[in-house]
Amino acid sequence: MTRYLAIGLIVMSSLSGALAQTSAPPANPKPSTPAVTTKNTPPPADPAAGRNSFTMAQAKSRLEAAGYSGVSGLAKDKDGVWRGMASKGGSPINVSVDYQGNVIPK
Repeated sequence: MTRYLAIGLIVMSSLSGALAQTSAPPANPKPSTPAVTTKNTPPPADPAAGRNSFTMAQAKSRLEAAGYSGVSGLAKDKDGVWRGMASKGGSPINVSVDYQGNVIPK
């Protein structure tokens, strides 16, 4: 009886280990896109989709640091990109902040 109990415990243990190895999808579905931009990183043409950990206030600060004012309507879209309106040089423009912190006018 204890032999069967031991075999059962081994089987259960190996099954639970296999289930525990299942992982969540990566935060960045495109590994070629870096997680962080630097001053040497060229600005992308489009915002990178990914899990965005910036708060609305942080996204607004990024936009203001990039020279935009009157930031309004910021909302995070389904791709994790903060989008809104701002002004630069007196002209209103659509802006976005991706998970890397890139500020992209459109």
